[in-house]
Amino acid sequence: MHEEADVLIVGGGHAGAACAIGLRQGKFGGSILIVGAEPELPYERPPLSKEYLAGDKLFERLLIRPETFWAERDVGFRLGTTVVSVDPGGHGVTTDAGDMIRYRHLVWATGGAPRLLNCGGHHLAGVHTVRTRADADRMMAELPQVEHVVVIGGGYIGLEAAAVLAKFGKKVVLLEALDRVLARVAGEPLSRFFEEQHRAHGVDVRLGAAVDCVLGEDRVTGVRLVDGEVLRAGMVIVGIGIVPAVEPLLAAGAEGGNGVAVDGQCRTSLPDVFAIGDCALHANRFAEGARIRVESVQNANDQAAVVAKTILGQPVEYDAVPWFWSNQYDIKLQTVGLSIGHDRTVVRGDPASGSFSIVYLKQGRVIALDCVNAVKDYVQGRKLVVEGRVVDAARLADAGVPLKELG
Repeated sequence: MHEEADVLIVGGGHAGAACAIGLRQGKFGGSILIVGAEPELPYERPPLSKEYLAGDKLFERLLIRPETFWAERDVGFRLGTTVVSVDPGGHGVTTDAGDMIRYRHLVWATGGAPRLLNCGGHHLAGVHTVRTRADADRMMAELPQVEHVVVIGGGYIGLEAAAVLAKFGKKVVLLEALDRVLARVAGEPLSRFFEEQHRAHGVDVRLGAAVDCVLGEDRVTGVRLVDGEVLRAGMVIVGIGIVPAVEPLLAAGAEGGNGVAVDGQCRTSLPDVFAIGDCALHANRFAEGARIRVESVQNANDQAAVVAKTILGQPVEYDAVPWFWSNQYDIKLQTVGLSIGHDRTVVRGDPASGSFSIVYLKQGRVIALDCVNAVKDYVQGRKLVVEGRVVDAARLADAGVPLKELG
């Protein structure tokens, strides 16, 4: 079977959907085809470990657009389909069904696959990752029979899942191999705050905890730590990051490694091939120009807009301030900027009050903020980050001084 598309988008997540929407909004008249590995139309992923897992939001409310939207805009789909190889010279891809799809422009928006455990027992039933609707559905189906849960990984996915399970009354142990949660993405004050919050809600947070193996015959029954301690577990949730899904592009000769390298228009080194979202390794001025991958809805949407405008012939370059969010219990965390390389942190407000902000400085410049139940700081602090303002630390620490007055 052979197909053709003026724009072939591989990946049916936020980035792929946003690119198709941007093209049609820009009056692109050519054919658009989205190839997605999952059977569902594009949907929001962040709620999977929060509202969806908690049962607070039905899947239909996660859809980025309803089915009628795509039909009305003549956006085609090949769902439940994976691209296994790319022929850049022939401008074509091959699917896992052996079909060839040719393209004028290829947009790679595959995101990544959850990083898996490599220890004994990692394959047992009851060991889960949280990346797709199917992942969350399997967990939800098993939860009524589960009392003890071990969460491996103290990043946002692990913390959010632990919060939901604690609300369900499960006995949760959270294991983090480093000396604090969120160690790779946040300063110590925020890490300690979340550790305290989870412990206050009954989660047993273990730091510096390394896993030896997962125990069980057909189904998980426990987790053994390297120190020999065995933790009871009817379910294990693994949240230790993702591996960017770029193997076909790299095999075709694209530059990259931990992701596929792109330029300011999100072009890869292959002709007429773009990459966007979690898998795109790009130079980011908020990371001092270093090449990084940013795993966020913001990045997916903004890079998608750049590619849509580039295909439409509109000169544009990616230069968006990163932002993120996380909901845990009654805590709303909002982050703007990247704290990579910060040399000082300033805490605004009292963490014990449940509402405070952490300002990250580098050589006196504001490079990022983490705002906990502090929406005004998040909104007003954005300008300080975008402009890289140098602000007196003492004034930043005074929560009585609005951040807009420091800009």
